[in-house]
Amino acid sequence: QVRLVESGGGLVQTGDSLRLSCAASGRAFSSSAMAWFRQAPGKEREFVAAISWSGGTIHYADSLQGRFTISRDNAKNTVYLQVNNLKLEDTAVYYCAGRDGVTSKKSYDYDDWGQGTQVTVSS
Repeated sequence: QVRLVESGGGLVQTGDSLRLSCAASGRAFSSSAMAWFRQAPGKEREFVAAISWSGGTIHYADSLQGRFTISRDNAKNTVYLQVNNLKLEDTAVYYCAGRDGVTSKKSYDYDDWGQGTQVTVSS
């Protein structure tokens, strides 16, 4: 069992930046592919970014490239999501997810999920 705990969300204004963190415990984090998903009110959960265990492979949602940066620190068992120039449409609950094996853009490929952290962007 892997426990994932997200943090770093909050109420921000358009144009601001945030760094979300996801702390992992309970399994060899360094061998897990990790990802961020988000879910806005009334919408389906969508893929944001994924990173391989080594950090050598990174994927972003096509529509989000440029403002989002995923990274990880295996020594700290933590994965990060840097979000710059926040927009109103970035308002969502952001979830961290993990899985053994390669990265995936599909939520159903991930076995472990955090409880989510709310990001609310206001104008």
